[in-house]
Amino acid sequence: MRFVIMLLPWLELLTLIELGIKTSALTAIAYVFVTLFLGLAILRRQGKDMIERLRQQGQSGQIIGPELFLDDMAMGFAGLLLIFPGMITDFMALIVMVGPLRRRLARAVFGPQATVHRSGPSGESHETIEGVYRRVDDDKIS
Repeated sequence: MRFVIMLLPWLELLTLIELGIKTSALTAIAYVFVTLFLGLAILRRQGKDMIERLRQQGQSGQIIGPELFLDDMAMGFAGLLLIFPGMITDFMALIVMVGPLRRRLARAVFGPQATVHRSGPSGESHETIEGVYRRVDDDKIS
């Protein structure tokens, strides 16, 4: 893993050089600046949206859960990836920004998440929680 992290800047430089060779140096420089400003705009928007959502949930007395931050953090991470010059990190940012790809990647890394289904409009007050479970007392008996 360290080798990949140490190799990434050189690979990014190689992709920008190849872009400059295939098009022109001015196009490669413009590409770097466009992705820089796009990444900054995404970070700014996500920060404002997250602060506003926190304020609204704090005023309404709702509990702030991790699901609030998952999409905001992912989009913030995509903005950071766009700020770094190079096409590899931009491709990774694109994967993070696309919702279905982001959720599939999160399931692959973190496993399935529990979901809560609320009852219909009939006014019933039960909730069904679906998720993966493991009985702990079976492990103690063995």
